[in-house]
Amino acid sequence: MPSVPSSVTAYSRFTDYDINLFRAGKNFRIYDKLGSHVIEVDGKKGTYFAVWAPSAKAVSVIGDFNSWDRTQHPLNPRWDSSGIYEGFIEGVESGAIYKYAIEAQSGDWLEKGDPYARLWETPPKTASIVWDTFYEWEDEDWMKNRYQHNAIDRPYSVYEVHLGSWKKNEKNESLSYRELATDLVEYLQKMNYTHVEFLPVMEHPYFPSWGYQITGYFAPSSRFGGPQDFMYLVDKLHAAGIGIILDWVPSHFPNDAHGLAQFDGTHLYDHADPRKGFHPDWKSAIFNYGRNEVRSFLISNALFWLDRYHIDGLRVDAVASMLYLDYSRKQGEWIPNQYGGNENLEAIDFIREFNEMVYREYPDTMTIAEESTAFSGVSRPTYVGGLGFGQKWMMGWMHDTLGYFKNDPVHRSYHHGELTFSLVYAFSENFMLPLSHDEVVHGKGPIIDRMPGDEWQRFANMRLLYGYMMTHPGSKLNFMGGEFGQSTEWSIERGIDWSLTQYKPHATLQEYVAKLNDIYRNTTALYEYAYDSQGFEWIDIGDHQNSVLSYLRRGKDEQDVMVVVHNFTPAVRTKYRVGVPFEGTYETVINSDDEKFGGTGNYTQETVASAPQEWNGRANHIELTLPPLATMVFRLRQEGKKQEKKATKASAAKPKAKAAKKK
Repeated sequence: MPSVPSSVTAYSRFTDYDINLFRAGKNFRIYDKLGSHVIEVDGKKGTYFAVWAPSAKAVSVIGDFNSWDRTQHPLNPRWDSSGIYEGFIEGVESGAIYKYAIEAQSGDWLEKGDPYARLWETPPKTASIVWDTFYEWEDEDWMKNRYQHNAIDRPYSVYEVHLGSWKKNEKNESLSYRELATDLVEYLQKMNYTHVEFLPVMEHPYFPSWGYQITGYFAPSSRFGGPQDFMYLVDKLHAAGIGIILDWVPSHFPNDAHGLAQFDGTHLYDHADPRKGFHPDWKSAIFNYGRNEVRSFLISNALFWLDRYHIDGLRVDAVASMLYLDYSRKQGEWIPNQYGGNENLEAIDFIREFNEMVYREYPDTMTIAEESTAFSGVSRPTYVGGLGFGQKWMMGWMHDTLGYFKNDPVHRSYHHGELTFSLVYAFSENFMLPLSHDEVVHGKGPIIDRMPGDEWQRFANMRLLYGYMMTHPGSKLNFMGGEFGQSTEWSIERGIDWSLTQYKPHATLQEYVAKLNDIYRNTTALYEYAYDSQGFEWIDIGDHQNSVLSYLRRGKDEQDVMVVVHNFTPAVRTKYRVGVPFEGTYETVINSDDEKFGGTGNYTQETVASAPQEWNGRANHIELTLPPLATMVFRLRQEGKKQEKKATKASAAKPKAKAAKKK
């Protein structure tokens, strides 16, 4: 570092309007003012520092430019009692390492990183770094047309990734952002995903937290490179036509000494009362959503990633823990709200304002809630009383479906309702179907370990699971490794086992998932009405004896219909009739039992002609041989417009009676 004068110039970038907005909880670009900013004052280059520490007796900047001496660069408290300390230090340049030395009312000196820092030292080091986020973006076309990728009636097939363990190099080191910009981007294109979701990229001190214990909310983790390197990754993903969703964690923060906890010697960002401010599950602090300056911090942070990093969506972690005051707490360990209920009214108000601001400022982005309860209206607009999210994870579907697949097929007829139950409430929210990282950790093992039977049956079950998932209403999310049948539990130290793809069962499963994604993203019937009952219709919900499900998926065009049939047992079903909406010839879109996907290849039906006899309440049917443990999808060969025909009540009675007799 060059020589830095041991003085601080009184200087402010704040207007009275900025301060009033901040104190009202309405300054949602506060990152432009607080933090460190390289500027020029009176022809002198240096850095302006500003930090919010209202209970501090004194604040100074310490760093590599002043030998970490807190006496050299004390900041000036603003006159307006906003609690902001600020000042300009000549000669401090981009790349300077610093912290704030904060004297608490107790007389203790605390050394804190900058809550608004754009870059931090690589952990286990804990200092902030003066940096800017200037970057020459090349994604103008993507940004201009982003609404076409993120609209509610567009396909969402999301690949969930932990950047540090997606792939390791020969030294077992994580790939850098720029290496990922080649390897990950090429892989996502190969696999036909529409979006990628990153577990938190924000700086975090403890790698095994997977990023969910954040200290640097405004900085991508320096483990993999600098801010511009991460921007380069975003740029390359956009060039490849892939949207980026970031996990965002406004629910809690860690108690590390250099972080937000006890920032100015008080519970500045959280509640002092542990019944509201301490999270018993994660041993972390809970944000004080009722404090206006904290709301400015959090909503500014959300907008920051959409603004400076061109992120396309935010998946909000642990929303349920925010909504309920008694979340993971026993009686007496929580404080009811003013009406005596368990809802966290301040958090609910914050969430609504967060969503309103995101969609007001960036209407072509998406917010997604990881919310595991039956809280009403999570993905409904705030103006009708909802929380305002664009989508919500369908945790019930994940739990019920994986529970069903664990059963030996001989017993599945007794668990049929576990599959059909999700359609009872499938359109009450805009649901995303997740097979997430939470399902492959903490002793749960990999997804494929839930599948019963020998090796062939386990992989057939995996293909069936994905076929069911991709044709079920809702958007989709799959955690890395699941697409090729990762055979061990996820470990951030080892990463996922790419060597498995040299073996045929894993390679063919991977090929199958890529084909499913390709079909999904190019089949309007599978996504145009993803969250609307108009897009789904049962053909036969009740064939539990055969463990077969059949249904229609519909697009906006009345002729845009897919016929979906699943056989959840290894028994081959011959001469199996399925009612269809139109007469004509139906062609196979995909058959998971195809030999190229690892199936038997013995039951291919490229086309099948309908018969003019009622079945399943429809005037026409097709007769199929259902392969073992397989998904089959058909569509009508376009030979001119067809008129959908339903059976009359009189004609419907006779075939049903025949079917009953046959059974």
